[in-house]
Amino acid sequence: MSVLCLLALSLLISVSGAKFSGRPGINYGQLGNNLPSPPDSVKLIQSLNAKRVKLYDANPAILAALNTTDIAVSVMVPNELIVNISKSDSLSDDWIRSNILPFYPATKIRYLLVGNEILSSADSELKSALVPAMRKIQRSLKSLGVKKVKVGTSLAVDVLQSSFPPSSGEFREDISGPIMKPMLQFLNRTKSFLFVDVYPYFAWAQDPKHIDLDYAIFESTNVTVTDPVTNLTYHNLFDQMIDAFVFAMKRLGYPDLRIWVAETGWPNNGDYDQIGANIFNAATYNRNVVKKLAAEPPVGTPARPGKVLPAFIFALYNENQKTGPGTERHFGLLHPNGTQVYEIELSGKTTEFKESLPAPENNEVYKGKIWCVVAKGANWTHLGDALSYACSQGNKTCDPIQPGGPCHKPDLTVLHASYAFSSYWASFRKTGGTCSFNGLATQTIKDPSYGRCEFPSVTL
Repeated sequence: MSVLCLLALSLLISVSGAKFSGRPGINYGQLGNNLPSPPDSVKLIQSLNAKRVKLYDANPAILAALNTTDIAVSVMVPNELIVNISKSDSLSDDWIRSNILPFYPATKIRYLLVGNEILSSADSELKSALVPAMRKIQRSLKSLGVKKVKVGTSLAVDVLQSSFPPSSGEFREDISGPIMKPMLQFLNRTKSFLFVDVYPYFAWAQDPKHIDLDYAIFESTNVTVTDPVTNLTYHNLFDQMIDAFVFAMKRLGYPDLRIWVAETGWPNNGDYDQIGANIFNAATYNRNVVKKLAAEPPVGTPARPGKVLPAFIFALYNENQKTGPGTERHFGLLHPNGTQVYEIELSGKTTEFKESLPAPENNEVYKGKIWCVVAKGANWTHLGDALSYACSQGNKTCDPIQPGGPCHKPDLTVLHASYAFSSYWASFRKTGGTCSFNGLATQTIKDPSYGRCEFPSVTL
C-alpha cells in the first residue's frame, strides 16, 4: 500500500474516531431563575471542554448562541406534544420547521430526543404514542432535508423489570412487547442509540448497606461483582447498570444496538435524609466517570469491552426551581454565578486537581430529628394552597393550628404552613410523603417548636 493511501486511511480512521468519541458532553437544564444568559452559558460549556450539549427543549436563544461553535447539540420534543405529534404528519412537520430548520445546519444539531423518561409515566396514552411520534419526527426530518440528526428518546432505569445480575436484564412486561420491541427496531433501522439515564447514586442510596460506596463512585480496589451466568466481573456500579440494558436488548433480539448515556451524575448536596449527597462524592464520581468515558482506546463495559460509550453529564448548573428532594437542585458542575462547585473538566485529560475536596459528612444516615418548614425565599402567595393540601390529608395533621390550639397564630401564615408541612411529613413520609411542596418547603435540624407548640418531626 502506498504512503499516500496509508495517510488517507489514517486520516479516515482519526476522523471516524473523533465522530464517535466517548468524551462526555453536558446536560443544560434551565429550571432556575438566576442562571446566566445563553451566550454566557455557551462560554461556560466551552470552559468545561465539553464538545456536546443536551437541551430539554429546542430553546431558540440557546440554539442561536451555539451557532458559531463546534458543539454537537441534542434537542428535545416536549412531553406534552408527543400524543398530538403521533397522530399528525403536519404537526410533526411544523415542529421541525419551527424548531430545527431556522438553526440547522449552522448549529450542529445532531440528536433529537422525543420526550424525557416517557416510559416512567403512568399515562398509558402517552406511552403508546411514543414510538409513533418518533417515527413521525424521523419522517419529517427526512422529508424536510435534515439528514444528520438521529432520533431517540431517553429512558430511566425503571424501564427494567430486572437488572441484577446484569445478565438478567429485562424490560418491564407492560412495555417490552408493545413499546420496547418496536422502539428498538426503529433505533436499529435508523442507526440511532438507546438513550438511557444511569444514576449509581440512587441505586446506592436506596441500599447503602449492601452496595459499597467506593464501588458506586469508581474508587473500589477490592470490591467486585461477578455475574454468575456470564462470569463477567464488574468493578463499578455504572458498568453493571449499563450492561443490564445490554442484556435486556439482547433478549428482544437487538444485541448490538448502541447505547448513549443521556444522563449520569452525582448530587453535590441534598436534604438531611439524603445520604451521600456531598461535594466529595460528586467530584469523585464525575471525575472518574469522565476519565472512564474519555479513555483512549475506549474501555467499554464487561459485556461490550472496547466500545465507545457516549454520554452527557448531568448537569451544567445547580437549578433552584427544580421540584422534589434537595438533590434535584444540586447536580450542577457550576453554581448559577458560573463558578465551579468543584474542579472538573470534560476532556478527560486532567488527572490532578489543585484544590482539596471537603471531607464528606453525610455518607451515613443522619441520626436525629428532622423537621420540614417553609423554605427561605419561598413564594408566600403560594403558601395558602400548600397549607390547605397538607391539612386536607387526614390524620388530624393540622389540629394544633386550629383556633384554640397550642400552635394557633392567625396572623402568621408562614408559621402555620411550617407546622402543617412538618406534621404532614411526619405522618406520611413512610408512605411516600415528601418535604417539598413544589419547592416551598425545606428540611431543618433546628427545632422550630415554641412555647406549648411542639412541631412533629421525623427520626431516620
